[in-house]
Amino acid sequence: MSKVLLGMSGGVDSSVSAILLQQQGYEVIGCTMRLWDPENENEDSTCCGVQAIHDAKRVCDKLGIPHYTINCREEFKHKVVDHFIDEYSQAKTPNPCIECNKYLKFGEFYKKAKELDCEYIATGHYAKTEYSEKYNQIVLKKSEEEKKDQTYFLYTISQDLLEHIIFPLQDYNSKQDTRKIAKENGLEVAEKKDSQEICFIPNNSYKEFLKAHMKNKPVKGNIVLKTGEILGEHEGVINYTVGQRKGLGIAYKEPLYVIQLDAKKNQVIVGLEKDLYEKTLYAKNIHWIVPMEKTQKDGKIECYAKIRYRSKQAKANLYLDKDNIRVEFEEPQRAITPGQAIVFYDEEGIVLGGGKISSNYSL
Repeated sequence: MSKVLLGMSGGVDSSVSAILLQQQGYEVIGCTMRLWDPENENEDSTCCGVQAIHDAKRVCDKLGIPHYTINCREEFKHKVVDHFIDEYSQAKTPNPCIECNKYLKFGEFYKKAKELDCEYIATGHYAKTEYSEKYNQIVLKKSEEEKKDQTYFLYTISQDLLEHIIFPLQDYNSKQDTRKIAKENGLEVAEKKDSQEICFIPNNSYKEFLKAHMKNKPVKGNIVLKTGEILGEHEGVINYTVGQRKGLGIAYKEPLYVIQLDAKKNQVIVGLEKDLYEKTLYAKNIHWIVPMEKTQKDGKIECYAKIRYRSKQAKANLYLDKDNIRVEFEEPQRAITPGQAIVFYDEEGIVLGGGKISSNYSL
């Protein structure tokens, strides 16, 4: 019987994953990562705090499987929280869940699995792994249901690790189905609400969090048109995001949107809605699950790309530009945001790789 270490957040998805793994004949060990302590004792992290650990332990007791808690708070602060603060200080918009998956859930967690002699690790993500004849390797693939697919957050997983990962929910695309399984098995978490917020941000107020933790506090600066004309004053670049229209506090003959944030000049640059659309972006820190040589033809890679989790994938061509990737979309994309991830897929929904958007203009 193969041993699998299951990451448990105390939620319904990871709890049902434990049931499914048991049904498939695995020896299951539950494990919750302690990642963050809330600054206010009346608050609790939704996926990695005390309540999450308590809920996960109760599920494991119910199912008759062991449960461990591992302390990863220092690593989480260094790799995820500090990175989050640093990116915002550079006028970028980071995605902390991707960093957490890279360094903690599919990094430190796998180290723990090896310590416990587990052959596999498992999580409650909605994603698939399978062998691809096309690429002659194990691949990461999108869920059938686009709305539930979470591969956007998983593109940093190493190809070598994929053969040791199980996604028990890969054939389940409905939350109703997973809650039904939880109810049928008498799990108290069956109706527990999903975690939507960033786990270390109190009350989902990232602006207040940044103001409290940034070394260099936000300072006022100019809101300018792309032509350079000063239209008003902003309260700190961190308070704005690309694509934002409301709350700018300026008057103009036409509606204006934030089209770029300039940390060096401490400027919020605005323009018309049409100025939000770009066909070209540059990405760096590229991680390939499917090596480039397997997909590159005539100096380019034809693929589909997503510039944010909720965006629709769009046809694009990728070109290697020194240490970066130049992405040319067939159709202009709205509000390309530096710091966000861009993830590349083939026509079958296989994740080729991804990276971080460095610019929607020239490098």
